[in-house]
Amino acid sequence: MKPSPALVKPPSGPGKPSPERRVAPGPDFASKSVPRHLARGAIGFGLVIGSIALVPVAGPATLLAAPLALIAFRGCPTCWMVGLAQTISRGRLERRCVDGVCTLTKAHPHPDPDPDSTPRT
Repeated sequence: MKPSPALVKPPSGPGKPSPERRVAPGPDFASKSVPRHLARGAIGFGLVIGSIALVPVAGPATLLAAPLALIAFRGCPTCWMVGLAQTISRGRLERRCVDGVCTLTKAHPHPDPDPDSTPRT
């Protein structure tokens, strides 16, 4: 029997069982990093505010810049806000479902095998 695509088996070490966990369904609006996401927001809000503010100076043609903000926002400003929350919480929160009851808990960080080691440069 083929497992459903919503189930993911995390990698496990030798001798450790690998429990299946569900991946949260739905769109993902997160960016690779918080600064990148904030830059997208600055571009999007700048385009919206600039296009409205420039109407008295350059005429209604400046409103054509507002739809470009939708590309920066990946949808709408609400989508950008959801993506900001996803970007900040990525790797810090974990959804666990047991017997049909789902909870949101802090993710357990992977322990460093040698905490005394220094990063290589």
